[in-house]
Amino acid sequence: MLQATQPVNNKYYLFENFPGSNLLSAFSMRDSGNMSLFYGDTGSVLGNRKNFFELLGIDYQDLICAKQVHAGAVRHIEESDKGSGALSCANAIADTDALITGKKNIPLSIFTADCLSIFLYDSKTRSIGLIHAGWRSSREGIVSNTVRLMQEKFNTKARNLCAAFGPAIRDCCYEVGSDFSGFFPSGGLINRGGRYYLDLAGINKSGLLAQGLQEKNIFDSGICTACHTERFFSYRKEGARCGRIMSVMMLR
Repeated sequence: MLQATQPVNNKYYLFENFPGSNLLSAFSMRDSGNMSLFYGDTGSVLGNRKNFFELLGIDYQDLICAKQVHAGAVRHIEESDKGSGALSCANAIADTDALITGKKNIPLSIFTADCLSIFLYDSKTRSIGLIHAGWRSSREGIVSNTVRLMQEKFNTKARNLCAAFGPAIRDCCYEVGSDFSGFFPSGGLINRGGRYYLDLAGINKSGLLAQGLQEKNIFDSGICTACHTERFFSYRKEGARCGRIMSVMMLR
């Protein structure tokens, strides 16, 4: 059964037991510091990344970062992309909210502070995807777009895909307006006494199931960032200047 460990030294979590894997899949915690060169206090970000990646046994200069825009674009990453966004925002992968690759030793990353990170792994074709799923990118079908591009590039079969959900704001805390029912007409909006809450993880799980993933192959860490600001950054609780955690995935 796919699962997340308890936090390692209060610095990061690892997802374990992807089937037949030689794979790294992890997400950082607040104690590892801000990981974004765009949001929050950016002065110590490169040092934070270096320290975090040393714990994982990776050269932080190989990192692939995207300029996330809360939309539906997915990028196929090749060896030539290695290091994009590792040291500067200027050369990060532009206008992208999900990354896929079938190459070894290329660490993919996304940055979140309430949005959902989604890890995808196809053990048959040895390919991965990493998704930044906020409400806007979820509305744009980011999970469906990612699965379809993996099918196109790697001949992935949905039945062979496993998915893991990282920390995100949950429906216990994610209050939104009633107009969100128009954004997600198939469900995901919860009415509690006339106040509306968005189930971001549930929406994306439904999207994966619709693409043919098996429910037994979808694992949710269940962590709410807004409930646990002592461990994670939360845009809703802390405002626009808060830092970001990093989710990272790499084939070995």
